[in-house]
Amino acid sequence: MKLNLFFLLLLVLGFANSASSQEILTVEDAVKIVLENNYDIKIASNDLKIDQQNVSLANAGILPSLNGVVTENSSILDTKQTQQDGSIRELDGAKNMNLSYGVALNWTVFDGFRMFARYDQLKELQKLGDAELKLAIFTKVSDVISTYYDLAQQKQQLTALDTAIVISNLRVTTADNRYRIGKASKLEVLNAQVDLNTDTTTLLRQKELYANTKIALNELLARSVNTAFEIAEEIKIDESLLLPELMDLAEKQNPQLQTQIINKRVTELQAKQIKANRYPVVSVSSGYNFTRSESSLGFASQSTGNGLTYGINASMNIFNGGLQNRNEKIAKLQIENSQVLIDKQLQTLRSQLSSFYQTYLTNLQLTKLEAKNEEIAKENMDITLAKFRIGTITPLEFRDAQLNYVNAKVRNSDAQYQAKVSEINLKELAGNLSISNN
Repeated sequence: MKLNLFFLLLLVLGFANSASSQEILTVEDAVKIVLENNYDIKIASNDLKIDQQNVSLANAGILPSLNGVVTENSSILDTKQTQQDGSIRELDGAKNMNLSYGVALNWTVFDGFRMFARYDQLKELQKLGDAELKLAIFTKVSDVISTYYDLAQQKQQLTALDTAIVISNLRVTTADNRYRIGKASKLEVLNAQVDLNTDTTTLLRQKELYANTKIALNELLARSVNTAFEIAEEIKIDESLLLPELMDLAEKQNPQLQTQIINKRVTELQAKQIKANRYPVVSVSSGYNFTRSESSLGFASQSTGNGLTYGINASMNIFNGGLQNRNEKIAKLQIENSQVLIDKQLQTLRSQLSSFYQTYLTNLQLTKLEAKNEEIAKENMDITLAKFRIGTITPLEFRDAQLNYVNAKVRNSDAQYQAKVSEINLKELAGNLSISNN
């Protein structure tokens, strides 16, 4: 059994050396990688670039259009012409050609201010794209930070379970020695071995969970899922968060709330474009054309011309079966719905913040309580271990102390993680998620 304990310690040391040779991934590094690599963030970023490109006077219809125009028509006809004096002129296969080319300008100079509302709408859509990008960033950064600290608490639990294995090995060795000198029964040795096997199974399951969570983090970082890395175990919690400050920040910069506010503005500008249909549309056109025509039969066999053309066009909807009134009423209802969605989002946001803040306060209390419990459990374990070595307590009492110590370490680790998750959730809702204090 001494050989088994020595072998186990070598394995633990070997694992530690292997881990130290791997990349140490900090939470700051993880956030930088997700900002550069994550697919959802890349898509949202490209969507924002599209929205930025769409913001232009031409796309809003404010600028004129200038086109090059070429028109050519030809024909071969059997032609018969009767002149005023009654004479007849005939020609089979008469060739005719008309050619026109030049430039044409068209410009809508007034459309009931629809073009200006459209331009403002394009700028609002760009703001919407920016809000959606921020939402994608906050969501993925929150996922990465939460997963990172999940790994940290799992690593702490691995340390606790490693300690349990060492203690269980010591118990097996002690029980075997006592059995050999006739101070313990074989049953005590077997019970110790069963508990060691149970602890080993728990450790293996925890290692499996730890490995799978590392794969999940690599997936979030959009890199090879088998990338080897290690993380820091320490979990720092920001204990300075205040609910009124979080509420103020959320109302100003929560991406989901900002999205609803911008959507309302887009809907208002859409209604403005609908109302523009009540006004006339005025457009001007101009151009410079070159013309040429040829005819095999007629008074002129060829003619050419060039010069400026211009004109003005105006139209106005007088009656369209009441569709204008219908469309304006629908637009008004859509604006009302947009305001309802803002109020709903604000109410949901306040509710979530209040609920998460209460959980945050509870978790902060639990971190202090579980830290104290771990200290007490460790002291109890040290005393129990000393008594077990001299044989003044039963193996069952020793096992209870061992499990209490391991469970206290696990609960302390989990309490720290839950408090950190509460902090992350609050900062994400407030639109103030950063890594400066992580």
